[in-house]
Amino acid sequence: MVEEILSYLITKKDGVYVDCTAGEGGHIKAILEFTNSKAKIIGVDVDYEVLEIAEQRLKDLSDNVVLIKSSYKDIDIVLRGLDIDKVDGFLMDLGVSTFQLKGENRGFTFTKDEPLDMRMDTEAKKDAAYIVNNYSQEELRRIIFEYGEEKRFAYSISKSIIKSRPINTTQDLVSAIRKGLPSSITHDRHRHFATKTFQALRIEVNEELKNIEETLVKFENFLNTGARVAVISFHSLEDRIIKNFFKNNERYNFLTPKPILPSQEEIKYNSRSRSAKLRVAEYIGV
Repeated sequence: MVEEILSYLITKKDGVYVDCTAGEGGHIKAILEFTNSKAKIIGVDVDYEVLEIAEQRLKDLSDNVVLIKSSYKDIDIVLRGLDIDKVDGFLMDLGVSTFQLKGENRGFTFTKDEPLDMRMDTEAKKDAAYIVNNYSQEELRRIIFEYGEEKRFAYSISKSIIKSRPINTTQDLVSAIRKGLPSSITHDRHRHFATKTFQALRIEVNEELKNIEETLVKFENFLNTGARVAVISFHSLEDRIIKNFFKNNERYNFLTPKPILPSQEEIKYNSRSRSAKLRVAEYIGV
């Protein structure tokens, strides 16, 4: 949804914008092209591997871009460290990047047999293997139920995980999940049976939901009046946090009470975009 992001986010072509999930630099490059390289952009990402790709991709535009390895939850520390008081927009594109899904030994996907990692920040201490091998059954049941939105089989999956320990690889985990499900679910061709549990573990490893809300609160200290915040989410838990935050915050004019969805054309060439929802709010101050 690049065109939609640009039309909603950019209010000043010579403004200062922050991409809180810089990834491989795709959105940053699009913003620079849209503003004729007049905008200044701070790109933040917790994954140093994708930042290295972004740095190469944007090397000819380096005068306009500052790339920082950091979690977006520390955006206040990043901006103060750069002596930036106010910005004209924040962008967050949540979820796992294509690079992380396809990267070697990252453990985000059940389509390969890899070490069970799932850390977006590879320097973080807690990975998915630690969680499945050390959390209690009740803790596992809770995160699969809440974060994976697995309402029917959270108990049986968590019980199977406990019985299958030690679990060290993605395929070890897939096998454990399979044993906790009826065959009618494991043979469903429309959605892989491990999807919800993998989602739950990824959210727990990276503390994603907690970080989103904490970060949205911090934005207010750095926004010019009339600045925009644009957030793309990929599942209902994220979208609910974003919607409720802007809906109940008098400092914002909520521009998208109904989220912007990808076009059918975009879904055709990028199937992962089918679950994307874009919400945008304009900061109006106190």
